[in-house]
Amino acid sequence: MFDARIYSERRNRLKTQVGSGLVLLPGNDESPMNYPANTYHFRQDSSFLYFFGLDQPGLTGVVDIDGDRDILFGDDIGLEDVIWMGHLPTVKDRAALAGVGTTRPLAKLEAALKQAKTKRRKIHFLPPYRAEGARKLGAWLGIPAKDVKGKASQTLCRAVVAQRSVKIQEEIDEIEKALAVTHDMYRAAMAMTRPGIHEYEIMGRIEGIALARGCRPAFPSIVTINGQVLHNHGYGNVLAEGRLLIDDSGAESPRGYASDITRTIPVSGRFSPRQRDIYEIVLKALETAIRAVRPGIKYREVHLEAAGVIASGLKSLGLMKGDPEAAVQAGAHALFFPHGIGHMMGLDVHDMEDIGEGLVGYTEKLKRSSQFGLAYLRLARELEPGFVATVEPGIYFIPPLIDKWRKAGKFADFIDYDKVETYRDFGGVRIEDNVLVTADGRRVLGKPIPKTVVDVEAATGTGA
Repeated sequence: MFDARIYSERRNRLKTQVGSGLVLLPGNDESPMNYPANTYHFRQDSSFLYFFGLDQPGLTGVVDIDGDRDILFGDDIGLEDVIWMGHLPTVKDRAALAGVGTTRPLAKLEAALKQAKTKRRKIHFLPPYRAEGARKLGAWLGIPAKDVKGKASQTLCRAVVAQRSVKIQEEIDEIEKALAVTHDMYRAAMAMTRPGIHEYEIMGRIEGIALARGCRPAFPSIVTINGQVLHNHGYGNVLAEGRLLIDDSGAESPRGYASDITRTIPVSGRFSPRQRDIYEIVLKALETAIRAVRPGIKYREVHLEAAGVIASGLKSLGLMKGDPEAAVQAGAHALFFPHGIGHMMGLDVHDMEDIGEGLVGYTEKLKRSSQFGLAYLRLARELEPGFVATVEPGIYFIPPLIDKWRKAGKFADFIDYDKVETYRDFGGVRIEDNVLVTADGRRVLGKPIPKTVVDVEAATGTGA
């Protein structure tokens, strides 16, 4: 945990932002895999973790704005639980670590909420992202579980997003701790990459490194020779000569802060001329986007700058034609770059996506585009100092998408489909770094992980 004052200051700021009523912040409970005593690995709710810092199940926090007090609801364990789980600190002792002076048994929470409703006090809560969370809130508040998400407090959502978007130094330090582990995960993955290795061998090794360092994976690792499938979580393929391996993975620090890195590695140890050409375009797009990051710029503009580099580079290879700027404006580049340039990152790898991607990445004035590709941009708003975002351009050759667009004659003025057909089995390339927006620009976080052609080739298992 951080120092207790940090959690107290966050809750006090929340009181000012929300104004009145009660803020209800449930922590997560254990979730069974196949029977009650055999649970999935516990992951605390990120907003509860942000405001209370306690990484154990069965806890709920209440911020009483009008009474200017914070209450932690939870139960101490009995002797039978001690036999199986060992001694655990009392709820009172845990509350003190978060700067909370008042505790109550969990059984008293429902009555406290009913009393607040009787007095017509507003009860603010965030939208649940688990079915059991919706059922729990529904039972406490007398709302059908199916209606709970729609009754979440937009005032609270906006307040939480405003706070969590700007990282303090302690949070940045946590992200860099996660990135230090991620650096070692990537070094191991590159050293293992060679023909004959299974994807699952690399996935197991890198996730094992995270666990052995007191961390855990921040998200299900993407380790695949099918890089054209953006979120491929299958690991059964054997690495073959001439293929590219995309590794998109990251560690989560013990305090819950994520890292998210992608590298593309030649299985043969060297990029073929064709692979190198595509890789260099993506690397240039990454470097251009990172240089563009600064306070006040809209992240949509950063995305479009990277898209322009990709369109120009693909034109130089004969895959695109015409004016690259006009191609990007029309959305023709999205055949090859169909996702956004990046997303916010913090306690969640897609930070606060459970609260609402529209609230995190957009504003009331800045609306999401309906254009294919640009519509998938998770972060479009103006950047501010303290934001941490991923920068992850890519180029992909997706056969079903190519077939669909070619059949429809889509963007024929900008795309040479005959040339594209010769890349049909190419796969994809993605390169990703994590970037902090500073007062006067940006800083790439973490120890550098090989990403130039020369450095990646030198790091592979076949050795360049």
